[in-house]
Amino acid sequence: MIDFVRSVRLWFVPAEVRQEGVTPDYRFSLANERTFLAWLRTALALIGGGFAVDQFLPHLRWGWRVGLALALLVAGVLCSLRAVNHWARCERAMRRGEDLPVSRFPALLSLVVAVVAVVMVVVVLVGWEA
Repeated sequence: MIDFVRSVRLWFVPAEVRQEGVTPDYRFSLANERTFLAWLRTALALIGGGFAVDQFLPHLRWGWRVGLALALLVAGVLCSLRAVNHWARCERAMRRGEDLPVSRFPALLSLVVAVVAVVMVVVVLVGWEA
């Protein structure tokens, strides 16, 4: 729990990471930042997809439409939070000379997106209406 609190603190005061370890090759820090930005693009796409499902599928039953939209929106929110947390953890690990942190989040996110995609395929093929 304490490690999580330290990570959250680094979200808002990233200069504190300089107090740990040694400065890594700047290319690694820039690669870490590019990965962070890729996660944010994914989060924005998921959020956009959630709004698109809600707005462009008006004939879908309310429960299905809201459920699919919320699944995408929540996945987008979690992805954006995970992006900054992963960035801070990786930056700290590089400075300490430790292995980069591993996570099950990419697998979980992939499963959520796959389930939503399968449901969307069924919606398109069956054409459920209210």
